[in-house]
Amino acid sequence: MLTRRQFSAGAVTLAASSVLAAAAERPRYTTRLAPPADVGPGTTVRVQLTAAERPTALSCFGGRPLPMWTFTEGAWPPVVRLNIGDELQATLENRLPRPDESTSIHWHGIRLPNDQDGVPHLVQPPVNVGETFHYRFTPPDCGTYFFHTHCNTVEQLGRGLQGTLIIDGDAVDSYDADVVLLMRDWIIDPDTGQFASFFTLRGAGRAGTYGTLRTVNGMVNPEILLPAAGDCRLRLINSDPTRIMKIGVKGADAAIIAIDGIAVPPFPLTLWEMGPAMRIDLALRAPQDGGRASLFDISQSASAPRELAYFKGQGFSRRTSKFDPAPLRASRIPEPDLNNATRLNFIFDATDSGQALLEATDVLGALLSSLCLSAKTFWTINERAWPDQKNPKLPAPFAVLDRGASYVFRMTNKSQFSHPIHIHGHTFKLLGSNKQSLPTHHMDTLLLLPEETAEVAFVADNPGDWMFHCHVIEHQETGMMGYFRVA
Repeated sequence: MLTRRQFSAGAVTLAASSVLAAAAERPRYTTRLAPPADVGPGTTVRVQLTAAERPTALSCFGGRPLPMWTFTEGAWPPVVRLNIGDELQATLENRLPRPDESTSIHWHGIRLPNDQDGVPHLVQPPVNVGETFHYRFTPPDCGTYFFHTHCNTVEQLGRGLQGTLIIDGDAVDSYDADVVLLMRDWIIDPDTGQFASFFTLRGAGRAGTYGTLRTVNGMVNPEILLPAAGDCRLRLINSDPTRIMKIGVKGADAAIIAIDGIAVPPFPLTLWEMGPAMRIDLALRAPQDGGRASLFDISQSASAPRELAYFKGQGFSRRTSKFDPAPLRASRIPEPDLNNATRLNFIFDATDSGQALLEATDVLGALLSSLCLSAKTFWTINERAWPDQKNPKLPAPFAVLDRGASYVFRMTNKSQFSHPIHIHGHTFKLLGSNKQSLPTHHMDTLLLLPEETAEVAFVADNPGDWMFHCHVIEHQETGMMGYFRVA
């Protein structure tokens, strides 16, 4: 078994070797994080979000309207934008087409009051068809976030029931452009051109069901016009229910300036792995007028590097100085006390049914229904599977945490597939990993690779019952979910 001393030493060695190897080839930036933003009394931002079926012809659908489920009329996805200190008052109305289709809104990554977190049965009743629910909170952190449902998520998110949430106030110097890039697949039947099944047994028991149509902002490989030679902020959101991407930029200097909404000291983007629900903010020096740069994915799930979008410079050159990204403001996330932290172990693995499904070949595909899979629980945390989504009976929490105390979660993935593990109501600080060499940073979603053990720390300062789950949605809905209580 890996001891904490061995784990920490290995993580330090990996990090040190990575820094030494990269020092000669990566540019160094002079910018550092600025002091946190001053949070004064803000204004109230009111939004109406009506979940309904709206036949929509996104550009990627080739002019064909599909029965999307959306929160608003018009442009998709909706973007809700606040300044730090503003209060959001959002009214959710459920007008979905099925009489038993309840819904809710989870504000992904936001450290908000527990009763506003949007998890049905755990913190609020499900919002049934014809009902409304009012959300009201003041986000404490700047950055790039998004929102989505937490009921029948695999279909509701699959049909487009999501939006973007931006909290401004972390910029010290203005960027020449600020662009949201929401990346996701659509599961389209190539024969009919209509939505296909959002959930498959084979996908749920393996890496998830991949979409057939890859898009950015509802477009296939869109052209993004940027001010020539300008320093631009690109907010990348992986909102796909399944796909893990390895993101890079070719043809332009780019640096990561925030991870999961939280500012980091800028460092050059080489490649960055993004599981579902993860975000990064990039500072990018746009090409000169008429020039071109590419956003691409070279993940293992792609047969070759895949261009997702491309950037073209337009107009007069905005900057002539060497690329040195403007700093963002630091967050106010409390620092965990590692010397006095309580350590808890979490193991993510497959159930016996999930293992049987994994071992089934295509020849056995027709026999899947003969396996004992009726419960559809393929994944576990600490050998416990979350009950069926329609079962309002809650299991006990994984742990009861003392409010204000520091905790280290030691998370081990014993399965053959990666799992993006998302925490609600709090933000992790990465301490180290036995497989990845990553800079220290805060995040709400950690991508655990197969056979990886990683340690994260946080202060349990937000009271309530908080979900903790895989954000490959088919894994979440087949068992890999639970919660802890802060009391």
